[in-house]
Amino acid sequence: MAPTKENNWAGVDPSLLNQKDYLWTKTDEPHWNRKKELLKKYPQIKELYSIDPMTKWKILLLVLIQFATCYYVVTAKPAWYIVLACMWVIGGTCNTSLTVGIHELTHGVGFETLEYNYMMAIFGNLPLAVPFAMSFKRYHHEHHVYQGVLGLDTDIGTPIEAKFFNTRYTKFLHVLFMVFFYALRPLFLLPKIPNKWELINQAVIFSFVGVVTYFFGWMSIIYFLGSDFFGLGLHPLAGHFISEHFVTRPGQETYSYYGIGNLFMFNVGYHNEHHDFPKIPGCNLPKLKEIAPEYYNNLKVTESWTYALWEYITTDGYTPFNRVARTHEDHKNARKNDSKKDQ
Repeated sequence: MAPTKENNWAGVDPSLLNQKDYLWTKTDEPHWNRKKELLKKYPQIKELYSIDPMTKWKILLLVLIQFATCYYVVTAKPAWYIVLACMWVIGGTCNTSLTVGIHELTHGVGFETLEYNYMMAIFGNLPLAVPFAMSFKRYHHEHHVYQGVLGLDTDIGTPIEAKFFNTRYTKFLHVLFMVFFYALRPLFLLPKIPNKWELINQAVIFSFVGVVTYFFGWMSIIYFLGSDFFGLGLHPLAGHFISEHFVTRPGQETYSYYGIGNLFMFNVGYHNEHHDFPKIPGCNLPKLKEIAPEYYNNLKVTESWTYALWEYITTDGYTPFNRVARTHEDHKNARKNDSKKDQ
């Protein structure tokens, strides 16, 4: 049955519940072919490849808000519940938004000069107090190139995670500690020798942590790390971690979200559009959807990032196994066959 407007918001398809393994496929991920089709039909899409000059100013504003809030927490010494509220409401929102701003920069859409993107990404990394921007760039590149390839796409949870996080209580813990899984999983699954930019990133962040701790005490770093914990876990904006690729409709492995949260998240909710064209900045992704609505309007979408978290935690049988997976060999063969068809 073709998707309709009425069922584009439906919950998890019952046939996808209680999976004992990933949703294995021998086909290629959908974005490679859709991109080729779109460019053939709408060559004007290439005009959307550009630089978003606002990216740097948004990141600067977010960093300044975090510095100002941290200064307030350290100097005013408010009650503990005020500190927690600052971490969740202000710090969590800013740091989650910064991770997506850094995501934009690692795609090179903030400046014409690639190195400027990297430098700005490292600057945006400061309030997170953990060096991740340049390592994220390397692993995120493979998420795009090898989407769904187990062992190469570290966005997919490990089988151990999928088997353990299968009850409401354990899934609550999975979301609560989401930041640790996304930060540590690549280091265990696909360790890499740090490159030059990663070493620069580490030097800058560790120096920043040392200086801030020396002048303002440990509470300043606790504030930044607390913002990471609350913002990248049980936070409305963190629902994008679940909504983007957890499969809730058979045959669809990427899901977009078009709600107000995109105002804080550099339009990362336009996730099908982003995976089709990673070099289009977030500000232009709505224009892509307007150019080719027939490619996106019939796809299931996420109604709410907050509800995505709630649905994941409370829906029995909805687990990290709800991901499309493919072997590296099948991925290569599918891509090779697709290329032959184009010849």
